[in-house]
Amino acid sequence: MSVKYAVLAALLEGEASGYQLSKIFDVSSASFWPATPQQLYRELERLAGDGLIRARVVRQERRPDKRMFTLTEAGREELRAFAVAPTRRPTALRDELMIKIQAMDDADPAATRELIEERRTWARGRLDRFEQVRERLLDGRDEDDYLRTADRVGPYLTLMGGIAFERENLRWCDRALAVLDRRGTRLSPR
Repeated sequence: MSVKYAVLAALLEGEASGYQLSKIFDVSSASFWPATPQQLYRELERLAGDGLIRARVVRQERRPDKRMFTLTEAGREELRAFAVAPTRRPTALRDELMIKIQAMDDADPAATRELIEERRTWARGRLDRFEQVRERLLDGRDEDDYLRTADRVGPYLTLMGGIAFERENLRWCDRALAVLDRRGTRLSPR
């Protein structure tokens, strides 16, 4: 899958600029389908060229004009067809840190610990951001009420997936650090 469908799905929230879409990606899709701002802007151009989104220019004083994007009916149809098509296969975890951890017995234990602590910090930050978005979506309601009455629940459910992912990242980091602590000096490089 390309970033195409992630962009189309993000535009279900309504009209957005490229900058706004990159922020939406940062707190919604990034936990399962990351994209750089450059990828988003290239994809927006392609989607507009294919007639799946429409762009309009908003003139701004003392700032560059900005383009606002919306889904076209053709884009909605494309997204509907994608949403019900079978998935090709389950996602495989591709994580450079896991390869480094697999090779850690021949590495500097302090450097390995630092990598895990860095991952823990990163996961904690993302989890905090996701929780803030969750609170904003709930807007004082409890989850059951929100899920019963919200116009769209897809963004909330994917947010819950991101929250679960980062919580598991934190659990794994804590477990890995505890193992390193118990092993102590036995992890010295060869």
